[in-house]
Amino acid sequence: MKKIHVIGGGLAGPEAALQAADAGCQVTLFEMRPHRSTEAHQTQDFAELVCSNSLKSESENSAPWLLKQEMRQAGSFLLRAADETAVPAGHALAVDRELFSAKVAAMIEAHPNITVVREEVTHLNENDADTITILASGPLTSAPLAAELARLTGADHLAFYDSISPIVDASTIDMDKVYFAARWDKGTADYINCPFNKDEYNAFIDALTGAEKIEAKAWEALPADGQPTEVTTAYSDLTTDHSPLNNTPVAAKLQYFEGCLPIEETARRGRDTLRFGPMKPAGLTNPKTGRWPYACVQLRQENLRADSYNLVGFQNHLKFGEQARVLRLIPGLEHATFLRYGQIHRNTYIHAPSLLTETLQLKAHPGILIAGQLSGVEGYTESIASGLLAGRYAAALACGEQPTPAPRLSANGSLVHYITHCDTKKFQPANITFDLLQPLDESERKAIRDKKERHKLQCDRALAAWEQWMQAQRSPALAT
Repeated sequence: MKKIHVIGGGLAGPEAALQAADAGCQVTLFEMRPHRSTEAHQTQDFAELVCSNSLKSESENSAPWLLKQEMRQAGSFLLRAADETAVPAGHALAVDRELFSAKVAAMIEAHPNITVVREEVTHLNENDADTITILASGPLTSAPLAAELARLTGADHLAFYDSISPIVDASTIDMDKVYFAARWDKGTADYINCPFNKDEYNAFIDALTGAEKIEAKAWEALPADGQPTEVTTAYSDLTTDHSPLNNTPVAAKLQYFEGCLPIEETARRGRDTLRFGPMKPAGLTNPKTGRWPYACVQLRQENLRADSYNLVGFQNHLKFGEQARVLRLIPGLEHATFLRYGQIHRNTYIHAPSLLTETLQLKAHPGILIAGQLSGVEGYTESIASGLLAGRYAAALACGEQPTPAPRLSANGSLVHYITHCDTKKFQPANITFDLLQPLDESERKAIRDKKERHKLQCDRALAAWEQWMQAQRSPALAT
């Protein structure tokens, strides 16, 4: 049996390592922290949640719920850790970050088939016939490793910029100005809601759009081939810096992912854009007035102690002093203490439609698999899911078998199908949505008018196909 190397201790890497180890493979898990950190991580912990603490909706028959249900059926280790460290979050699955990471670390330490090596990997040996490699080094893959991947793929990396939301000390929130509620009363009332009237909202938008941004840093401008590259976008000013690969000048713009735009960029698209986005008041009835506010900021519990909350959807790229000034215009946060300010960080990913097979193997080097955000999936749950598949696929390869791709009808299969079959000119990282699932045929769409019923049918089919696929896996350890 071949040995398996997993590179990266974020979300996809530990899940892949645990899946492969549970199948009886000998796994070495490499993580460069603490010897070398990144610009976004704050700890050396496995499975550190850098942005929010939410793994999205648990509403039955929603796309995120479906993905998680498939993962639970497959015995996802990290999802089990998430379930065991969940904090109140209405109809979403949110976790206590520290406890979640500790659970994952304990699972890895306890597994006899996993060896952890704390060092930076700077070379990929594509000719090592005795090793299967899973590269799950994440959106902040180090420059030497990124250069190695570029050498192997012969293709440019793409890069967009991901974001981190601020966290506030719960004891400094003015509870007389806010209220607890869940949107449309779905789930329990676990969110703190900060209501705006029209004048307060307009003052906030003026301050936000006029605030000073942080300029791009050298580490953010990372071309795949080390040559001067211009990345175009409509959302940021051009900055010139140097590539960490060879210190050559780089012209770069912040290429934001549409699903995670900084709030200041969203606000510049129109005065009411935030009111229909992260500050949407619909379904958040204020018990003091019996009405929806003009706009609303939601705060989600950060840990089990409930002593800190994060500002939902409030990722931004403003200077810290500007954040303190602008965010204290939010009703209830006038005297808030911020435990962490919002940030932007580079998120590097490969051009999966050109490079990957449906079993997450590099087409040119099938002994190397790519998982996590580096593969082009977007989101915590999606990253864990890709790690789950990569670990199972690597275990099959280590045993001399060719892995069978996850079924197209399933959420996991649909996610990988998207990143490996998307139009090469339109590829952008994706969260799981019903748009990615195989659609119903025309007769079914005509017969089922209700969208919820359509989604239920798609979920039922997905779970059935997923169960059948798992049972067909040859290794008893893989047929969970």
